[in-house]
Amino acid sequence: MDVSLLTWGLTCAVILGLFVFDFFAHVRVPHEPTLRESGFWSAVYIAISVVFGLFVWWRWGGGFAGEFFAGYVTEKALSVDNLFVFVVIMAKFAVPRIYQQKVLLLGIVMALVMRGAFIAVGAAAIARYSWVFYLFGVILVLTAVNMLRGGDEPAKEGRIERFAKRHLRTTENYDGDKLLSRVDGRRMATPLLLVLIVIGFTDLLFAFDSIPAIFGLTQEPYLVFAANAFALMGLRQLFFLIGGLLDRLVFLSYGLSFILAFIGVKLILHALHENSLGFINGGQGVPVPAVSTGLSLVVIGATLVVTTVVSLVHSSRTKRRATHG
Repeated sequence: MDVSLLTWGLTCAVILGLFVFDFFAHVRVPHEPTLRESGFWSAVYIAISVVFGLFVWWRWGGGFAGEFFAGYVTEKALSVDNLFVFVVIMAKFAVPRIYQQKVLLLGIVMALVMRGAFIAVGAAAIARYSWVFYLFGVILVLTAVNMLRGGDEPAKEGRIERFAKRHLRTTENYDGDKLLSRVDGRRMATPLLLVLIVIGFTDLLFAFDSIPAIFGLTQEPYLVFAANAFALMGLRQLFFLIGGLLDRLVFLSYGLSFILAFIGVKLILHALHENSLGFINGGQGVPVPAVSTGLSLVVIGATLVVTTVVSLVHSSRTKRRATHG
């Protein structure tokens, strides 16, 4: 896949422009978005992602377009899991609803910049060392197991908060939607800045799981970055759109863990096929089955549909039992 610097530049400019538009059109004036507003703009950003995927199809072919859509759907699904943690963070810091949009958008932008650096490092490592696929595969399988066991996300965001408080002068009071406030003549960080730091770095920690997963679906850095950017772009709207439904998606973590394990196995199979480690088959490739992009899309899509439907049905039945009980 040959991507020119001009294409890279234009893509980054479009993504940056969309974030700037989002800030000035929806976030600059503090308010709590309605369900209708969140639903409309979620649909708009999904439509923009589909248009980009069609552009990839037109420019580089259906194979690369399929890789983009597989990566985008995977990242979008994993971002829903991130929202559980974001809800906890917002509640812990008692962030007023009218200020949550700003801190979410800025946190997402901060996370995307850091993810870009992570993607560049990962792409360079993959291009130089084929055994990195073994490492990514093992990371995803272990992450899947950890997700089934409940994970330790609250502990992670707690460590980030403590680190920020040790290195910043902080105040306990909000000052509108300001990140910094002057108290007794001293400039201090408001709780909103702490929330921004915690959300940004927590999302980066999630990237250590999600980015290897996308590299398992495509080895093209351009598609990996684009899938991350377009999935994160609508995350703010998704937070307000499905915030009330999160507690009903009781089996989502099982579906996501299966997807991560599936992609992890796919990465390990790919690593065996491209093997260069001397202690495995004498440094030669191992003839193992290959998992196609089409099959990956089917498995990911079917898993998400099944876990979502089963979760909603289970939650509905549980609610009816509690009502009649």
